[in-house]
Amino acid sequence: MLARALCLSLLLEVALYVAVASEIFDASPAAAGLAALAGVLGLRALLVAASYACAFAWHSPAPRLSAAQTIRMVLAEYAAFVVCFVLIFPVERWWMGTDRLPGANRGAAGRRPPVLLVHGYGCSRGAWWWLRRRLEAAGWTVATISLEPVYASIDDYVEPLARRIDAVLAQTGADRLLLVGHSMGGLVARRYLQRCGSARVARLVTLGTPHQGSQLAHIGAGENARQMRPRSDWLRALANPAPLLDTVVIYSPHDNFVMPQANLELPAATARAIDGLGHLAMLFSPRVAIALLAALAAAGRAAGSRR
Repeated sequence: MLARALCLSLLLEVALYVAVASEIFDASPAAAGLAALAGVLGLRALLVAASYACAFAWHSPAPRLSAAQTIRMVLAEYAAFVVCFVLIFPVERWWMGTDRLPGANRGAAGRRPPVLLVHGYGCSRGAWWWLRRRLEAAGWTVATISLEPVYASIDDYVEPLARRIDAVLAQTGADRLLLVGHSMGGLVARRYLQRCGSARVARLVTLGTPHQGSQLAHIGAGENARQMRPRSDWLRALANPAPLLDTVVIYSPHDNFVMPQANLELPAATARAIDGLGHLAMLFSPRVAIALLAALAAAGRAAGSRR
């Protein structure tokens, strides 16, 4: 499991920093602890800085940000990175619990369709901690899924996603649901639709999905990273045929994981660009939440009118 692997790697990392501070620099226990904290935070700062360096090298034309906007964007992305990979993912069960799905006996007539959130590469359902709360506060029934193993082929996630869709619909009594995918999760959802059809899905909304691949995938681990390289055979196969249902693409033209950022766009889809956001910061952005709620509400109204 991703959570166990992250817990172990984090503990080993902290132990290494403490050992170096204690043995080499003869630091006190308190100083060694502070050194470990600085090491954990510093390493993640370097990773975020490297991602933005790559994003700048491969950037697409985008609205120019002021220095203050750029600093806020980078700090928000750094905070999101730390929150996800240091605080939430290693103990995801503490943060997420079980999905709160109403029973089918409550009756599906007149209810909005449930929402199923599909996370991205190297993540877990814990990625949705903040957005799930926002959606539920707006009255949506929200389900999640964790895709494992982490570095498998994207094709291997289709069957687990299909089973989760069936389970959510059976438990809620709904006929169809709304799929929301962040990053690679949008590609998983598109592959599901390509293989299984759209009979059980009312709309797809993607957040920061590399629909045409990302140069950063060249340094990623696993078959799924290779599949997300620009012009890969897998992406070409995914593009034919075109998406089978109405799709809304929400993305940032300043994304630091998907590069060039034009690769976030999907032909024939409805696009909503939100400036000044990093890839992980989308998961904690009020502006993204507003755009996502609008896309879901439109799909919910359309689904209700067909009843």
